[in-house]
Amino acid sequence: MSIIKKLPALTALPLVLAGCVSSAEYAAKEAGFTTVSAKVGGAASKQTVWVQNRQEAEVASAKVKALLAGRKTLDAETAVQIALINNKGLQAAYADLGESAADAWQSTMLLNPTASIGFSGIGTPELGAFKTIEGAITTNLLALMTKKRDIEIADTRFRQAQLNAAVRTLQLAADTRRAWTNAVAAWENVTQLQRAQAAADAASELAEKLGETGAMTKGAQAREHVFAAELAGETAKARLAARLAKEELTRQMGLWGPDTEFQVPNSLPPLPKALMKRDTIEAEALGNRIDLQVARLELEATARSYGLTEATRYVTDLQILAGAESEREVGEDGDKKWETTATGELEFSIPIFDTGKARMRKAELGYIRAANQLAEKAVNVRSEARSAYEAYRSNYDIARHYRNNVVPLRTKVEEESLLSYNGMITNTFELLTDTRDKINSILLSVNAKRDFWLADVSLAPAVYGGGTSAASAGTEAASSSENGGGH
Repeated sequence: MSIIKKLPALTALPLVLAGCVSSAEYAAKEAGFTTVSAKVGGAASKQTVWVQNRQEAEVASAKVKALLAGRKTLDAETAVQIALINNKGLQAAYADLGESAADAWQSTMLLNPTASIGFSGIGTPELGAFKTIEGAITTNLLALMTKKRDIEIADTRFRQAQLNAAVRTLQLAADTRRAWTNAVAAWENVTQLQRAQAAADAASELAEKLGETGAMTKGAQAREHVFAAELAGETAKARLAARLAKEELTRQMGLWGPDTEFQVPNSLPPLPKALMKRDTIEAEALGNRIDLQVARLELEATARSYGLTEATRYVTDLQILAGAESEREVGEDGDKKWETTATGELEFSIPIFDTGKARMRKAELGYIRAANQLAEKAVNVRSEARSAYEAYRSNYDIARHYRNNVVPLRTKVEEESLLSYNGMITNTFELLTDTRDKINSILLSVNAKRDFWLADVSLAPAVYGGGTSAASAGTEAASSSENGGGH
């Protein structure tokens, strides 16, 4: 007869489950996304979504189509809202947040215990020759000892992931506004160049007719023809730049297929009547910049990791196993009995050569590095905030100067030239030259207005995070001021 029986339940295993941290927050489907949504809503005043299944994707797609439907042109606010709903790169960033939540969730779980069963004796179970059957379950006590700090570190990383997702969202919003501004300014440039092209074509045609009558030399005719030809090339370049700018906006919004047939306005909004006052912009940036909060959490995580390294420097290779063992024996007289005993096993490397000081030094330097990075970030944040407001204020003054002084003066010159022409005081070509100069001034005015609105876009990222710094944004605007634009 077989003497193998089911082993009785072991109740002495020290799992210590009662002390575990709740993992419900980490296990939620949208773990941490509420924090991201709240920060984005406060900074960008827009709604963002985390799409995780087909049904949610269909709902998001329906929202995008509703935002696009019935609009003759697409304004900046609508473009940003579409991007926050539809951009796939942003959804990938939210997946990173979900992975961090899963890591934090995993950190709350104890290591699975190890079960083992053994027997001793001679023969087979049918012959009844087994004398002893043993069963044991063990767990790692060192993992239990460091569990609290492991959870704290994982939670800090999770909070970092939330802030990184918020930064990515704000960056997308700023990039979309910037792309919209560039696209609209590009099409406005195309409009102005087309007007200049009409004047140049008229001058070229008139020069040809005067040349036929002998009233104009061939050299003078060639100058008018080449100006019209060069302007046609510039208009074509501006139209290409406008189409490319619109494609950049399309990419930011994540659109494809029929949805890309949207139109943007042919001109930028007028300058505001007055500037926003941001006398405390440095303090606002220090209090609100999300990337600065990320750096603070990095220092916190490094500090916790440093403490963990110090606590385990002498037991890096330590293995502590503890558990309960149950043994069944069959005596010579056929009596059966169960005996349960607690067991323990300790195995470790003797720290004769590697005492852990190198690991301690490495952890200490990691903490110093994180502290200095945080201090550098704080300095840069203050500077970026000042630069953003300086670019905002200065570009406003420049754009207003073109609007209030340069363009009106060019318009006055053109009007006086027209009066002189009507009085036969000046000739046709002088009138056309004054008209072209006015168009050039209008183009400069459009570019100045565009630079202001780009600086306005960079103002919010300087305070809340996400997006290019004001200085680099201003450089980008200046470098692109020579490009044409379109619709």
